[in-house]
Amino acid sequence: MVARVLVVDDEPQLADLIARHLRREGYEVTAVGDGIAALLSCTDTDFHLAVVDVNLPGMNGFELAGRLRESDSRIGILLLTARDAVGDRVRGLDAGADDYLVKPFEFAELFARLRALRRRDHLESARLELGDVSIAMDRAAAEVNGSAVPLSRREFDLLRAFVERPNDTLAREWILSEVWGSPHFASNVVDQYVGYIRRKLADAGSTVRIDTVRGVGFRVLAGPADEASR
Repeated sequence: MVARVLVVDDEPQLADLIARHLRREGYEVTAVGDGIAALLSCTDTDFHLAVVDVNLPGMNGFELAGRLRESDSRIGILLLTARDAVGDRVRGLDAGADDYLVKPFEFAELFARLRALRRRDHLESARLELGDVSIAMDRAAAEVNGSAVPLSRREFDLLRAFVERPNDTLAREWILSEVWGSPHFASNVVDQYVGYIRRKLADAGSTVRIDTVRGVGFRVLAGPADEASR
């Protein structure tokens, strides 16, 4: 898939130069001269990346980065600036930018930083979903309806094993081998950790349930919990 890049710089010659170099690298580029034009462009196009100059007229690059981040949490934002002070870099990152490149710069470095942002986007897209539960594989993190669910690493690995195999009955021995690394742990440890996950999902308001299959193991389903299965 061709990556779409929004270039925002009030110096037309520089904006055009950046756009031409990016197109040669295979990007699809839209170049504008101010923050308002940038936000209007985003209403028509879903951009993967934004290259934003800090010193823009009216809405500066810090504010624009924040507005872009509010409208699209996935967009990769690279700020361009002549300022090299730590405070400015921190301000940009706090505003919502992902990276910071100081002018003057080499295009090879610009390309490398954009490739890094695209790799990050690819990792973050590696997600598992079941019902209202979403799992980010790269961060070992789980969410219910967009809100984080605090899980230990073992709890995360167990939940992932269930979500990867919805509706399948997983035997306790298989779970021990897959999650704990050996079938020789006491099988009741699985029941204990299933209990932890059930409570945390319930506290988060999830409708995903983990049913007990008597004499065998457990099965995860996307639906309201049945009291008998608890």
